[in-house]
Amino acid sequence: MKTISAILRAKPGAEATLRAALLDVAAHVADNEPDTVGFFVSQDAGDPARFTTYERFVDQAAMDRHNGSAAVARFFAIAQPILDGEVVLVTADEISER
Repeated sequence: MKTISAILRAKPGAEATLRAALLDVAAHVADNEPDTVGFFVSQDAGDPARFTTYERFVDQAAMDRHNGSAAVARFFAIAQPILDGEVVLVTADEISER
């Protein structure tokens, strides 16, 4: 299983916009990406400007399709100007699951 973990921070006042953009990607994934087996979005309870995603793909091809999708492109078009700093991104091979 291929995974991506990402930590994103919204600029002050842009939290709702970033949240909505992330949830739009999640909805797209649920409706259109059967090989994306998990797409989780979290908003930090103590710091609502910080969001985390955890994404699980059956293989590299599924991850590439997701990353190349129009939904991801739309997300970054919205997010780029409202991000506070760089996105922390970790791409990995899952070695354990519950």
